[in-house]
Amino acid sequence: MNGQNCCKDGHNCGPTRNLATNHNPVAAAVTSHRHQIVGKNRGEEFLNKSGRAFSSTAPQINNKTYLWARYNEMKRLVHDLIPPGVCNLLNPSTIYANNEVNLEEVDIYGFDYDYTLALYSSALDEMIYNKAREFLVQHYKYPEGISKYDYIPNFATRGLHYDIQKGLLMKIDAFHYIQLGTVYRGLKPVPDDEVMKLYGGSNHVPLNQVSGFYGKGPKMKQFMDVFSIPEMTLLAAANDYFISNDIEYDPVHLYKDVSGYMYKWIMQDLEKYILRGDETYAVLHRLASHGKKLFLITNSPFSFVDKGMKYMVGKEWRDFFDVVIVQADKPHFFNDCLKPFRRLDSNGDLQWDRIKSLDKGQIYKQGNLVDFLKLTGWRGSKVFYFGDHLYSDLADLMLRHGWRTGAIVPELEVETKVVNTEQYAQSLTWLQALTGLLERMQMYREPESKKVLQEWLKEREELRAVTKNLFNPHFGSIFRTCHNPTYFSRRLCRFSDLYMASISCLCLLNYDLSYTFYPRRTPLQHEAPLWMDQLCTGCMKTPFLEEMAHIR
Repeated sequence: MNGQNCCKDGHNCGPTRNLATNHNPVAAAVTSHRHQIVGKNRGEEFLNKSGRAFSSTAPQINNKTYLWARYNEMKRLVHDLIPPGVCNLLNPSTIYANNEVNLEEVDIYGFDYDYTLALYSSALDEMIYNKAREFLVQHYKYPEGISKYDYIPNFATRGLHYDIQKGLLMKIDAFHYIQLGTVYRGLKPVPDDEVMKLYGGSNHVPLNQVSGFYGKGPKMKQFMDVFSIPEMTLLAAANDYFISNDIEYDPVHLYKDVSGYMYKWIMQDLEKYILRGDETYAVLHRLASHGKKLFLITNSPFSFVDKGMKYMVGKEWRDFFDVVIVQADKPHFFNDCLKPFRRLDSNGDLQWDRIKSLDKGQIYKQGNLVDFLKLTGWRGSKVFYFGDHLYSDLADLMLRHGWRTGAIVPELEVETKVVNTEQYAQSLTWLQALTGLLERMQMYREPESKKVLQEWLKEREELRAVTKNLFNPHFGSIFRTCHNPTYFSRRLCRFSDLYMASISCLCLLNYDLSYTFYPRRTPLQHEAPLWMDQLCTGCMKTPFLEEMAHIR
């Protein structure tokens, strides 16, 4: 096909026309070595004890030379065959689909507030950290030395797990394996062998220990919302202080002290930190002008929401919404039918009257989804709710009630910029190709070949570190471990129909409100040779790389 061949024995013949014209004696030897055994009967070939394949009549080449020739050939293919423009393929304002969604079927749009309608600058994290650190020292009488630990902006990432009893912060993949090299005690990494000992000789964490359905458990908690980043950093700093000064302490007490008071600092002057409020107005205006019903369900108090919405949208922001519910106590709002709705007056004071309808212009507190559904009649896939917390905002709505769900993932903006760099594209493609070589060449087991394979394994680990550090030097991407999806990423796919960097993506890209989002058919492992993974499988079956670039 287009001058490319695939040997019947499974070896990759590659683009032979290039090898023939390059006058490369090593490449010529490789080509000769491969084609001498094509078409031969299996009885004329065998593997000796070292794993070396040969026939009784073909002249042999040194295995070490052969392995390095394959390596150099593959490296050249990776360099030459990455399609032009492979970088900058991803638009950070794109909406990504996990499930097929037709917006024409959606009549009602619901929103969380924090990190959904309101996005905040990174300066907020530092403010929360400083306030909570000060509270630990002054209220709980923690050592004054903790005050010397300044906020580290890029230390933690969302979706990490925290072992409450061991005081360890770590990244866990979709299969419950700890990614070695991403375990931190305080601000220092824990050696891999020590991690293995701490978890009984394995880096696998059983399901019952990872966390409960909502990311919380007696032994571990998963930090899922964006506000948790300063919380993780403060936990790491306090742990580091105690360890560095050889002070005995209980990690469980520390966790409870930090977590218990972190959120009280979120409520102070947040409008100073709000980003892109005009885009929030544009989204609400566009939806309302097309006759869509809008509602707000948030855990934040009305005074806080009112202040931020007036800043972003204007004094009459409530005119956009058919229903406004504050202090909803999610996720209990979605899975508990006990709390009734209560109405707030214009001063924010609770009223005693029984709620028989949810009226536009009114503000309601608490309540539950069962009563919400009865009072509004809004059910099923005609309702679309957006939020940033996969568990508290989206999980129950997706799994129990059939609403459409949209996850707001602000980290997409930064991660997309990394993925669009040439360094990332080259590193990742070569990493995959090298992994494919290791898989196919592992039958060469005599000492010289093993040394070559060990060099490749070392290079593979270095490439993994490079790609990880491009995102975050401590924990890497929030979406992937070395090769698997993260625990966070798997739940993102499970609990959201669509995901995007911000709610403004609905407006900025001018998606028509009858637009249908189609998820890309990504390859299962047995389908990989039909996709762009052919570089890794070692058999160039599909030459149309440029045309297929959009499904990388």
